[in-house]
Amino acid sequence: MTSKTTYLGESKIESVHEASGEVFSTYVPSNDFTVREHFSPTDIFATALAESVFASLVVLGKDRNIDITGATCELKKTMYFEPRRIGEIFCVFKFPHSYSPEEKEFVENTAKTSPVYLSLHPDIKKIFLFEYQN
Repeated sequence: MTSKTTYLGESKIESVHEASGEVFSTYVPSNDFTVREHFSPTDIFATALAESVFASLVVLGKDRNIDITGATCELKKTMYFEPRRIGEIFCVFKFPHSYSPEEKEFVENTAKTSPVYLSLHPDIKKIFLFEYQN
């Protein structure tokens, strides 16, 4: 088992990672889909894309001495209707270090081959922008 997820009532859902015991919570979105104070399940889904990119870059970039410490991803998830689903994930990756053209190519190719990226349904638009320190 990877995790155990429990609905606690009052729109709160809690998940516990089996190996570490780490806990995170999500909330059921309101019926009118207004801005919420907490992550929803689809927010976590979209955010996992950025986390997967960074994890891949750390693991695969190690042998190339590529340091991404301080890198950020500003992410916007767009929901579609009929059926209700994630339609687009727009990511702006910002790297506080300068990289050679070859290293930039590695970063961008690795981002588009991360496990979550490759696991997303092909109908979900994935838009990536990369900004590097000069």
